[in-house]
Amino acid sequence: MEWQPEPESLRQLIQLFNSTQSVDNAVQQQNNQRLEELRRVPDFINYLLFVLIVMKDENSTVRAVAGLLLKNNVRQDFASIPPHVLEYVKRKSIDAIGDPDTLVRHTLGTVIATIVALGKIRSWPEILPRLMQLLDSSDYPVVEGSWDILRKICDECTRELEEPLDDGTLPLNVMLPRFLSFFSSESPTLREYAISTTTLFVRESSECMKPMMDTFVVELFKRANDDNSEVLKAVCKAVVALIETRPDMLMPELENVVNYMIHTSQNSDPDIAMEACEFWLSFCEQEEMVESLKPFLSQVIPTLMRGMVYSEEDLMVLDNNDEDAVVPDSEQDIKPRHHRARTHEHHGAAAGGSSNSDGGSIHEDDEDDDDEYDSDDDDDVYSEWNLRKCSAASLDVISTAFGDHILEFVLPVLKEELASDDWRVKEAGILALGAIAEGCMTGMQPHLPSLLPYLIQWFKHEKALVRSIACWSASRYGKWAIYESGPNMLAVYFEPLLAGLLETMMDKNKRVQEAACSAFATLEEEAGPYMVPYIQPVLETLMRAFSLYQRKNLIILYDAVGTLAEAVGSELNQPQFIHMLMPNVIERWEDLPTDDHHMFPLSECLSAIALALGPSFAPYAQTAYERCVQIVGETLQICQQSHQDPTIEVPDMDLVIVALDFISAIVQALGDNSQPLIAEHNGVVLQLIGMCMVFESVPEVRQSAFALLGDLAMHCFPLLLPQLDAIMQQLIPQIDRNFMHINVCNNATWSVGEIALQAGQEPMKNYVNPLLERLIPMLNNPNTPLTLAENAAITIGRMGVVCPAMVAPNLEVFAERWCMVLSSVKDNDEKSSAFQGMMTMIGTNPQGISKAFLYFCQAALNWQTPDSYLMNMFVQTFAGLKQLAGDEWEASMGMLDPQVRQLIKDRFNA
Repeated sequence: MEWQPEPESLRQLIQLFNSTQSVDNAVQQQNNQRLEELRRVPDFINYLLFVLIVMKDENSTVRAVAGLLLKNNVRQDFASIPPHVLEYVKRKSIDAIGDPDTLVRHTLGTVIATIVALGKIRSWPEILPRLMQLLDSSDYPVVEGSWDILRKICDECTRELEEPLDDGTLPLNVMLPRFLSFFSSESPTLREYAISTTTLFVRESSECMKPMMDTFVVELFKRANDDNSEVLKAVCKAVVALIETRPDMLMPELENVVNYMIHTSQNSDPDIAMEACEFWLSFCEQEEMVESLKPFLSQVIPTLMRGMVYSEEDLMVLDNNDEDAVVPDSEQDIKPRHHRARTHEHHGAAAGGSSNSDGGSIHEDDEDDDDEYDSDDDDDVYSEWNLRKCSAASLDVISTAFGDHILEFVLPVLKEELASDDWRVKEAGILALGAIAEGCMTGMQPHLPSLLPYLIQWFKHEKALVRSIACWSASRYGKWAIYESGPNMLAVYFEPLLAGLLETMMDKNKRVQEAACSAFATLEEEAGPYMVPYIQPVLETLMRAFSLYQRKNLIILYDAVGTLAEAVGSELNQPQFIHMLMPNVIERWEDLPTDDHHMFPLSECLSAIALALGPSFAPYAQTAYERCVQIVGETLQICQQSHQDPTIEVPDMDLVIVALDFISAIVQALGDNSQPLIAEHNGVVLQLIGMCMVFESVPEVRQSAFALLGDLAMHCFPLLLPQLDAIMQQLIPQIDRNFMHINVCNNATWSVGEIALQAGQEPMKNYVNPLLERLIPMLNNPNTPLTLAENAAITIGRMGVVCPAMVAPNLEVFAERWCMVLSSVKDNDEKSSAFQGMMTMIGTNPQGISKAFLYFCQAALNWQTPDSYLMNMFVQTFAGLKQLAGDEWEASMGMLDPQVRQLIKDRFNA
């Protein structure tokens, strides 16, 4: 018999669904608890399906709630759903595809697509033929419902649709021609579905799509002037997909395509214009094609600059010149902040750049997130991607691609916009001025002596939106004001810019505060040690800002304080500065609830301060350390409990990451004097680190644990030594030759090198071979990311310092790659210890360097400032190799470039 619900249970369920609309937290919690109980009922899925597809007289919202719960239950419990129940859901779902209610129809589509995605297409072989058959129905809801499911399946199963079914059929070979026929459907909805869905396979470079590309392009451009906005947006997205994956398809008609996108970028519908504007971003990413854009720049650039003017809709949300600094922020207006775990890297080539030899926090995903069109300079409620931001980003990438060449098209428009009486036009000009800063810096330099003072004047414009964008734009030229404006010109350009931003940070408008504080952080990062003479007035302003800023802007303020500490380093370690800074910052941190979103940025700020103050952070270290240990311990405990009890919410593991990184900063600041802290409470932190090093579900926890382990090895090794075997058993497997989690592997590799130097030969000898089995293939793999290869090379070199007899026999296998990788690393202590190990190994196995001798010579010459000990090792190593080679030495040296040969002779007496 067909399954039927029990009436009273069904009534209670409907009542529960109706109450889900309640805004009462207590009611919501009761509902969630009741739903969790119902999930355990064997036929709960049947009840949900019944409400969704059978109860047509019920409110559509209630039916949709049942459908969403059905989808969630299927997703969560798919593997445990009894086969007969799943078959029942499939059969009944197919029969209900054409429900008259759009919301219900689309919710059912989500359920069906979820089942297909989880079970794979082969497990429901009749679904695709049935859906394709229903496309021929004369009943529009059936056709639209089928299309909705097909597009969702295509989105979920894009690659699987190219795999042959049991009968050898490729589903896409059947589906794509049918999709293309709908490009000219009478229904705009179906036209949009067809274009968007087919574009998926263009974007994925589908093999099945390739024979149909000509038809796709022809049918697509028949819709170029469609009268439906959604269809036009789909057309623009399709053209962007073509320029990204098959630009060759556009080349024969490139002029027409570009002119069409220029025209569409000016559409009165800003959403259509924005989709068209994406074309310019993608075009500039095609290195082999970008020059083809050059003839059109005279039209494209003014179009983009017009697109940067605020629309009326923008201003309805943004144009408030209220003095709102005293208005508290709403918590929902503050985006969650995530802490990024430390990664130990080496930056810069031997001839220049910067180095991060102290294990500082550097992130592989760091970007220039101070860009106005990438950031939240606008209100968070309006921070989504829009035409203005897309236009500005496009101008930025075009300026990077074409450099000063674009100025002949930018400057006339810019001159007109900056002189405009319409503040919206002026503001767009200021945005454009900032957007071209990176790409056109050289060409803009003659104009900056007059332009930068104007920008600083606009910090006081009556419109808050002008003041805020002027701050951002001016910060983009901060590097010029510091380094390139001319000798002894800091007082003329940098100081007014710095003073202007500091003053504007105290603006009475919160958006302007945010922009000024972000711009100031950018400027101080660029200035670095040039900030030292201004520490006093900067700290005075920052401390005043603490009393003025609301919660959202405090997050940026913490970043600005931390960036100051990084910029000036130990120069911050002055009693008067510590007295100004620390009471305000440390008291806020101590009073902050652990689950407060400010915990992350404030902890990052304090970590930077600790590193700058060094030993002078000692008065604050005890309290900070103990709280960090408590945070790690409690969070791990709750995490374990949540695995055993589903009603316990999984904690935010970012808390563990930020606490571990703060402990690292404390250890680095105090150096060897941190040992008493770490030893407290029987070294409980070492136990917690051990748990974190094997924490599987969040790789960043392991990443930070290994960073801290390396710092502890440097400064607290006597505390690690009794546990060394357990540590190494946890550590070695994390050096993954497939580098699934690059930053975990990177930090684990670095920490091994630090441990090796401290441990010496006897404690390390049992681990050398297992480590080399992982490190050498990783170093020699050309696909290994450079940072990871550098750390692998350094760690191999350091193991060569302490166990040369064990490492040296492998020298021939890794020496060439080792020398190549470390040649590009700037001089630092880690590189020095690695080279000491290399030369010790050469002394042990001189034949091992013979094939890589030329690379060793180049690596040696790339040293800029080796200390006397290292230089002496170089001299001795070359002397030993020369003596060993005997008469063959001159022949070996003859293989070198004459200039290199002379340098070797001059520097190393060889």
